[in-house]
Amino acid sequence: MQKTELIVNGTKHVVEVDDDTPLLWVLRDTLGLTGTKFGCGVGVCGACTILENGNAIRACQVPCTAVTGRSFTTIEGLSPDGNHPCQRAWIEEEVAQCGYCQPGMIMNACALLKTKPNPTDADIDAVISESVCRCGTYPRMRKAILRAAKAMQMKQP
Repeated sequence: MQKTELIVNGTKHVVEVDDDTPLLWVLRDTLGLTGTKFGCGVGVCGACTILENGNAIRACQVPCTAVTGRSFTTIEGLSPDGNHPCQRAWIEEEVAQCGYCQPGMIMNACALLKTKPNPTDADIDAVISESVCRCGTYPRMRKAILRAAKAMQMKQP
């Protein structure tokens, strides 16, 4: 067991878990943040995607021993009321079917829009194709990301 200090959604936490515990399980089991999903456990499906400094990372691939002093944002931390432009766009475009992959997809969209505020369809396809949506809602995801990009551009001064 190791004590580890990390920041999640702006709040400092000290957790005590086994050294080889993936960050995903720290988030879900220790901190109770269940929006980040377990999918494949090998970093392929994207269900566990969270943000670190605005960059998308796979929480199942980050061992607890590597998180000390780092800061992460989960789907719960995007906005206190689910009002982040990506979250709103997902609802407005009725993206989710089963919904399981959606938190990870939304986090990938946020990371994309940070680096490319006006993404092309090719930019979007490259990002969303790195995650698995078994329901196949990729066309609606593309629409939602374009909608979120417009909303974010309108908010800028």
